[in-house]
Amino acid sequence: MVFDLSYHGEKVSTIDPIVKGNAPDFTLHDLTGKKVTLSALTKPVLISVFPNINTRVCALQTKHFNVEASQHQEIDFLSISNNTPDEQKNWCAAEGVEMTILSDDGSFGKAYGLLMKEGPIAGRLARSIFVIKNGAIVYSEILSEVSQEPNYDAALKAAL
Repeated sequence: MVFDLSYHGEKVSTIDPIVKGNAPDFTLHDLTGKKVTLSALTKPVLISVFPNINTRVCALQTKHFNVEASQHQEIDFLSISNNTPDEQKNWCAAEGVEMTILSDDGSFGKAYGLLMKEGPIAGRLARSIFVIKNGAIVYSEILSEVSQEPNYDAALKAAL
């Protein structure tokens, strides 16, 4: 399913993401350098994907899921951007965020079809949410307007 993405109403990219079926496995590093592999996680997984941690909507999204992660130990929350680990560490330290944040080396974005290839934010991940249970994508939201926040309640409900 192809999505046209816009940023403040102006088309910036087209992507063809995976939105259902088997979730592609991936291994990325968290902020401590520890490897996190999707297939090794046994709880439902809520993946919050955003383009740039240093922007307002991405910050709001990450802070929201950080609060949810502290209240729902029965879910593994992962936040993924292609910011550098240093950018992510600095932001988390400044904002008091303690959830699992992963830096995409490009493998996640390619596997899930989320890498924006053209436009002013080319090379960034498209804002999206995935819920994975038993290796299958049971919920996905790809935000056509990159500057909008996701449906937090629907994602959380799908993960519970």
